[in-house]
Amino acid sequence: MRVLHGVHPTDFKHYDTATIRERFLLDKLIQPDQLVSVYTHYDRMIVGGVHPVQQTLTLKNYPNLRSEYFLERREIGIINVGGEGQVTVDGASYYMQKLDCLYVGKGAKHVTFRSKDVGLPAVFFLLSAPAHTTYPTTLLTYAAAAKVHTGNSTHANLRTIHKYIHLDGIQSCQLVMGLTILHNGSIWNTMPAHVHDRRMEAYFYFDLPAEDKIFHYMGEGHETRHVLLQNYEAIVSPPWSIHTGSATASYSFIWGMAGENLDYTDMDAIRIADMF
Repeated sequence: MRVLHGVHPTDFKHYDTATIRERFLLDKLIQPDQLVSVYTHYDRMIVGGVHPVQQTLTLKNYPNLRSEYFLERREIGIINVGGEGQVTVDGASYYMQKLDCLYVGKGAKHVTFRSKDVGLPAVFFLLSAPAHTTYPTTLLTYAAAAKVHTGNSTHANLRTIHKYIHLDGIQSCQLVMGLTILHNGSIWNTMPAHVHDRRMEAYFYFDLPAEDKIFHYMGEGHETRHVLLQNYEAIVSPPWSIHTGSATASYSFIWGMAGENLDYTDMDAIRIADMF
């Protein structure tokens, strides 16, 4: 398991492009018949991807967790962004269409992933945080998720936010998780940009055409940088960093957080006029 360490904002100001990518970019998450995980020191969040094609894949344990099994002291959120898939949790099977979400609570011992059709395999994105309380395994479909329509075409940020794991949705210990779909012609995933000092955030971009790229913006509001991402790549944003991005085409992205506050609206906006 790759490990990402925390970065101080003063140090970040001196990073070149290669260093920013090394310290924050999570590439090669989606690999055929592999489960790829990255351990971050931001709220101890683990970010991962599972792409079962021919094989059934198991959520394995890692030595650095110092636990008997992966979810001994953790919880996990799973969103499928590919073809229909099946997740089995301690013998109970959950069938997930594209954009469905499954929450698995602390204490689940055996979790496996498989695709229904090898010609249209599932693509699962995972977020896992430490947990001290057990909440029940819960499947929430895309259709049933809470939806917020926001933005406008004038500012190229017309989008629909789908909330899955949050204060008024699927209950969790630390996780907050959902996804945003940009409407055709919109490219900004949020603007004005925002920070939330009480929790980190990870973005996973998908449904972006192969020839297009994401411009993900980082840094403090008065000292911004950018990183270019492709489809099926993720990035970690520390609590001190802005959270925003744009692209050369419309796209979707999963957002997920861990920290001391489960309120989705817990964020501090930065005025466009105050950004540099």
